[in-house]
Order: sequence, then C-alpha cells, then structure tokens
Amino acid sequence: MGVVVRNMASQCSLATLFPLQSELDVSLDEATTQEEKQSLVDEYLKKLDEREDLKIPDFQPGLEWLNTEGPLSLHKELAGKVVLLDFFTYCCINCMHILPHLHQLEKTHSVQDGLVIIGVHSAKFPNEKVLDNIGSAVLRYDICHPVVNDGEARLWHELEVSCWPTLVLLGPRGNLLFSLVGEGHRDRLALFAAAALRHYGARGALRPHAVGVRLYRDSLPPSVLSFPGKVAVDGGGGGGGRLAIADTGHHRVLITSLAGHLLHAVGGPESGRQDGDLSEASFNCPQGVAIRGDSVYVADTENHLIRKIDLLQGKVSTLAGVGTQGTDREGGAPGPQQPISSPWDVALGTAGGVEDNVLWIAMAGTHQIWALFLADGKLPRGSDSKAGTCVRWAGSGNEENRNNSYPHKAGFAQPSGLAAAPEEPWSCLFVADSESSSVRTLALKDGAVRLLVGGERDPLNLFAFGDVDGKGVDAKLQHPLGVAWAPEQSLLYVADSYNHKIKVVDPKTKLCSTLAGTGEAGDALGPEFSKACFSEPGGICVSGGGRLLYVADTNNHQVKVLDLVSKTVSPLNIVTESTDSAKPSPPTKAPPLPRSAARRELPPVCVSAGQTVVMTLTLSLPDGAKLTDEAPSCWALSAEGSERLLGGQLVTGDVVDLSRPLRVSAALPAAVEESDRGARLTLSVWLYYCLEAGHACTMKAASFSQPLRIGAGPGEGEVNVAWSHAF
Repeated sequence: MGVVVRNMASQCSLATLFPLQSELDVSLDEATTQEEKQSLVDEYLKKLDEREDLKIPDFQPGLEWLNTEGPLSLHKELAGKVVLLDFFTYCCINCMHILPHLHQLEKTHSVQDGLVIIGVHSAKFPNEKVLDNIGSAVLRYDICHPVVNDGEARLWHELEVSCWPTLVLLGPRGNLLFSLVGEGHRDRLALFAAAALRHYGARGALRPHAVGVRLYRDSLPPSVLSFPGKVAVDGGGGGGGRLAIADTGHHRVLITSLAGHLLHAVGGPESGRQDGDLSEASFNCPQGVAIRGDSVYVADTENHLIRKIDLLQGKVSTLAGVGTQGTDREGGAPGPQQPISSPWDVALGTAGGVEDNVLWIAMAGTHQIWALFLADGKLPRGSDSKAGTCVRWAGSGNEENRNNSYPHKAGFAQPSGLAAAPEEPWSCLFVADSESSSVRTLALKDGAVRLLVGGERDPLNLFAFGDVDGKGVDAKLQHPLGVAWAPEQSLLYVADSYNHKIKVVDPKTKLCSTLAGTGEAGDALGPEFSKACFSEPGGICVSGGGRLLYVADTNNHQVKVLDLVSKTVSPLNIVTESTDSAKPSPPTKAPPLPRSAARRELPPVCVSAGQTVVMTLTLSLPDGAKLTDEAPSCWALSAEGSERLLGGQLVTGDVVDLSRPLRVSAALPAAVEESDRGARLTLSVWLYYCLEAGHACTMKAASFSQPLRIGAGPGEGEVNVAWSHAF
C-alpha cells in the first residue's frame, strides 16, 4: 500500500466520519420509536451540512465499469444524487448477504428519486481483479446497478475502508453521510437512505436525471446452463447412473443421464421458494446437490434452505431452514424450524445410525459444517439426535483457518465443497474451505479438524493463496469451491476455482498437483489436460469407477467431462428434447442416421385407438465387444407426419445394458384422426462400443420402421411386437 496524500480541506476518509456517526449510533440504539429515530437522523444531517471537510475523492480516471454506458463521476453524472457505495469483493459471503437489501433499496428508491447505488469492487484475490470475472459475478448475483472495477483498491485506501462489505452513503456533493460495516444493517440502511433523500429533496439539492445504466446481462446469448454451481453423480439404481446439476443461474436442478439426456428439470427460470409438484417447485440460486436413487438433496443457497426432490413421488419439500438468513451458530431444532445461513454444498454420510442417515452441510454463511439427520443418529462427541434435527457439527462460527482436535473450537472460512470418504483409513469429510484457500479434513470418528493442503499455519491469515503444486501447507490454492473423492484410487480431486484448474491430492502423502487447466480462464478442450481451459469451476464429482470427472465449469456455463484414462476433455451436451416427467416435451424427429445404418421395414400391425404399442428390441454386439462406458448410446422414437400420436410421451432414452431387451412403449390416443390411421412408428438406436481385441471403438446405428393399421373402433390393452438385430 502506497502513501496517500490528501487535501484535507476538501477530501477526507471514514476516520473523519466515525466519531460523528458513533454518537448517532448510540442514540439510535436507545431510541424506542421510528419517529424518534427519524428525528435523530434529521438533526444529524443538519449538523453534517455545516461541515465542508467531508467530501471524498472521485473515482480514479481510466477504471473499468459494468452496467453503465461509460465511466461515472461524483462531480458530473452523480452530482445531485444520494450515492450508496458498496465496497465488495465477489467471493465474500457477507457481501452476498447484503445484496438482497440493496435490491430492495433500489425497488423502494429509484434513480429518478435521487438514489444511485455503485458497487465498488475491491478484490481480495488476483483472479477477482479481472473484469470478465467480475462481469460473471454481476450476472450470477443479478446486480443491476453500476459496478466499478477498482482493481488496485485506490478508493478503498483513500477512504481507509477496512473490511468487506462496507457501505458508504454520500450526499449530492460527494460528501460523507453514513458508513455501515459488515452485514446485518438492513433496517438502519433503509432509515439512512430515506432520511438523506428526504433531507436533500426538501432543500432542492437532488436532480432527477438518468445515469445511463446499460445492463451487462442484456448483451449475452441464452444458454442451456447458466453458471452451474455443483454436479453430483448417483452410480446406483436403474439406468446406469444419473447426474444432478445445480443450474444455479436458472434457479433450477437438472437430472440427466451420464450421457447428458435430460430426465427432469425442476424449478426455474425465475427464482422462488415453492414446494410441491415438480412442475410448480422453485429455488433461488441452488448450489450443492446430492443424489441417491430417487432422492435429490439440494442446498437452496439464497433461500437459506435444504430441499429434497423426490423423483418417485414427483414432489419437492423443505427439510431445513425457514426461508430467511439465520444467525444461529448452534442449531438443534427440527429442520423446518431451524434458521440456517447460505448452505453451499451437501454430502450424504453416516453418523451413529443406519447408512446415509445424515446430510452434511457446508454452511458458508456461518463458516461451519452442519448435520441434518435423515434418520436417528449421533454425532462424534455429541448426543443422540432424532430424525429431522439440524445441528452444528464443526466450526466456532468465527471466520478462521483454525485446526483443532475439538470440532467446536475449529474455525472455517466460508466452506464451500464437501466430499465424504467413510472408508478406512481415511474416515473423514474433505472440506473445500474457500476463503482460507485450503482443503481440510473433518474426522468422522472424533470430529478433529486438520489441514490437508493449502492455507497457512497462522489461523488468522486468510490471504495465503497462490498456484503452487506441493505438499501440505507448501501447496497453494486460490479459493477452491469443490472436492470429489475417488475411493478406488484413494485420490481427492479439487476444483481450484480461481486458478481455473482441476487438481489432484494424494491424502496419504498430502501431495497436491495440477491435473488439468492452464491457470488462465478460457474454454479450450485441450486436446491434452495441460492445454484445457476452465473458468472458475465450482463443482466436481467422480464416476465410472474413478475414470471420469464431471466438472461444473461455472463461468463457461457448461459441465465438462474429463476422461482420466484417455486424458481428454469433452463437453456434456445436454439433450433438452428428452421428456421431463413433470413437464412433458413434445416429441421431436429422430436425429439423422448415418448412411451405414441398418434399416429394416417390418410388416404392418393392426391396432386400435387407445391401445399401447409395446416394441421389444433385442440387440447383440460382435463377440468380444461391449458398450463404451459413459458414451451416449441411445434410442429415439418418431412418427414422422403423425407426431401428435406421441404427444407428451418419452421419445428418447439411453441404452446402457444389452443383457435385457430394449422395451419402448407408445400409447395411442383414444381419438385418432383419419390421416393418422396409416401412421408409421420408427425406432432408431445408436450404439457406441469397443472391441476388446485391438481396442478399436466404433458407433453403429439401426432403424426399425413399424407401419400401423389403426382401426376405426376403440381398443384397450397392449399390442406387442418383438424384433432382434445383431450388429
């Protein structure tokens, strides 16, 4: 930090304001009515107007701006406005917590009323100084007011700001009025802003002119995903495994096959907090997801809730939280009665009961790890807990990088990613502790918290970040948000978000090394891992017996797949035409078949309106061949020219197991138009498989055309047709 020279006759810092405002703060704390508080603030503003030593420096020329048509100046565009400066850095959870208050303030007082909010981005991490990254954060957090990139924090130093967030309210001459440090000042902020507008409005000092806002979001094209935060895999159950994707920017959760075929889309596109049917449910910037069978657990971050999606019942319910940010650091109440704060990730685990009886929660807002009991159980060094109880497990609530044998004495700094490793000798929960730039372990037996890699030995130093491969504390990360455990290889994978890398850690040696990524934000696929690029990847999970990594490449609006055997990176192409059980999509034509595809014309079959045509297809591969793991082998059903026959039905799906015949059904409507009585159903399949001898891999396709003769009268039941095909 350089020496700042000021003209104290015309410019000042917050140090000048604090003694004046502290007297007001004491009086406001003692006031009992709103009228008394307003009177105190009015008198305070009259006294401040008598001073000429409260003007602050203007914004430095040449700074980069977002959400505006050009740079703004306190002496030009902002003259005659009450200006609220929000000193923030976009990684900071406390800064995120006050954004709803700023949004509400903007709705209450418009620019024409005289209030302008300016986000002064003063970066903590080097990655946060890059304008594109700030722009992504502006989009993620739906910030609609102007933001200036004060990358070298010049105004921060000029005003002697000391922490994030800090709010500074200015009068229409660029004169200091109030300052609020930290979060939790919603009511006082509203009081101060309203009083300032009333005070200067009565004196004719406000001007109603526009400021020239141009929203950054209006210049971006739409995408299937918007800032996906986390991704989780379920290796069990039918269908060969599924992915749960937190499509954070669209306020929804997607369930897809491992090949990307969309199975369910729950929530979105607008934010909300509605329980109920999948078609009606809503979320607000969901982050963490965990999936087991037909149950998907969701960290509904900005609703401050834990939700459950029951795919079997088609329902969404709230398991924990009250819908507003909590400050409780102990917990212990039944979930729906327990306030919580910004849950960022979730992971299933076991604690003193049946398997998967607890949901671990990375509670970023209170810098702790919590437990939500799905069935009766007991925490290490804790008492018995009944099903539904939501309670703190580890972390004092102080934002620290403090390791300790006693979980309640340890300190975390915005924990953002979890991965359970219940097997011996690990028996721990891995924690991506973002603000300390470290990965920590939380022992499942006794709750001891220890450092794995990154960070610093000084528990109060939250600035020990970098991009250094190495062991233990010698390794350096930059704001990691995700971790994933591969039990088959005993390796931990880390989404080192602000380094735009995927790293791998051997917990036995504590060696942390770069797996993929160049260290620069980008979207290149490689071809080698070392040439692949990511942009603030926030989530990661392991599939295929440790062969595949699925990465939520957040700022690239993608999920990417890393094949650890072939060392290749590919995008997960989400096929949105697949039907959602909650909101059926209209059927679409089958994709084009390659010229080499086998085509079979089958004899016509007689059916009646209202009957279901069940097609059973037995497929076989050459000897020594098997389907390629995770490749998008699939089927599609079409009725060209008679698409209405398939309205609202499943028309595409995965092929994952050839040991059983493929069974596809088409329920004919009870009323069939005359033009559809000679309809034709076409079932097409695409198979990706490899020959064990020579390791050659290929894709083959086949198409089966089934003409229908639909009779005039109605019918019931099924009509079965069976075919077989050898590739």
